[in-house]
Amino acid sequence: MKKFSFFFLALLLFLSTGCARTQPTRYQAEFLTLFDTVTTVIGYADSEAQFRELAGQVRDELTEYHELYDIYNDYDGVRTVKTLNDNAGKVPVVVDARIISMLEFAKLEYERTDGAVNVALGPVLKIWHDYREAGLDDPDAAKVPPMEDLRAAALHTDMEKVIIDKTASTVYLPDPDMRLDVGAIAKGYATEQVAQEFERRGVASLLLSVGGNVRAIGSKLVPDSKGETSWTVGVQNPDKSSEQHDLMLLQINGLSVVSSGIYERYYTVDGKQYHHIIDHNTLMPADYYAQVSIVCRDSGLGDALSTAVFCMPLEESMAYVESLSGVEAAWVMKDGTIHLSSGFSDYVKAQ
Repeated sequence: MKKFSFFFLALLLFLSTGCARTQPTRYQAEFLTLFDTVTTVIGYADSEAQFRELAGQVRDELTEYHELYDIYNDYDGVRTVKTLNDNAGKVPVVVDARIISMLEFAKLEYERTDGAVNVALGPVLKIWHDYREAGLDDPDAAKVPPMEDLRAAALHTDMEKVIIDKTASTVYLPDPDMRLDVGAIAKGYATEQVAQEFERRGVASLLLSVGGNVRAIGSKLVPDSKGETSWTVGVQNPDKSSEQHDLMLLQINGLSVVSSGIYERYYTVDGKQYHHIIDHNTLMPADYYAQVSIVCRDSGLGDALSTAVFCMPLEESMAYVESLSGVEAAWVMKDGTIHLSSGFSDYVKAQ
């Protein structure tokens, strides 16, 4: 049985309006371990107990996705993405429909982005992961993976070869050396599915943040001191040496904000940082931007796109975003220059 750190903080006191009714109170809950990050739930309720119950339901739903999409750990009675990897080249595996739907979405994004987002890149990502972990454990001995090893691994990363049988609810990796790594989409996809589930349950106002994958349900129930009901979401400054934590503030209702950057997971070799977002063309960390942020409705799409456009040159990246309906993006170059898609500024909160 997993133990969860679960903290609740009442951010506002109960307030009385001019009428004789009490406004809902805003609460925040945080819990750890899911997707190896911090998950935050912000919402409104008539009591802490009521909000605690709602946040607990969110935690339980996300826990199921966390286990299903895990590539490192086994869970009693659960067939996970790791189970698929363990059976590569052996047999098709019957899995939960939520794995099937996630992989169908992954295949679609693989095709749309010409392979820029590829959950079958696991063999290449594992090499980088192992070298990064070794480099973090012993910085003086940190090394970059040999290109011949990366190229050999890349021979086993064709997403088109993943066999999905929706009728039988099975997934088969026919190549024994293929490995799935769903890190590029798992958090966002799970966040979106949970948000949609609570929308179906009638929840009208909630803000979910799973490791920075933010999804808003509706708007705030109670206006702030300026009368605004939009959720305010900060986009982290990729320059960690800056005293300015947020690069910009965005105002959203019923939308997602997802960012990818070079500041999240990296290690250093001979004074150069090597981050975790790997370009499928070069098999090296993508070298175009310091950060990319996506605003769209679907958090799963936002997660996939934040990786895909991070691995495209600026002109191609901007053209791709502009071709998508309901999607906006901000690109932060390594020198701090910021480029915005045509409608992104509509969400930027005036400072």
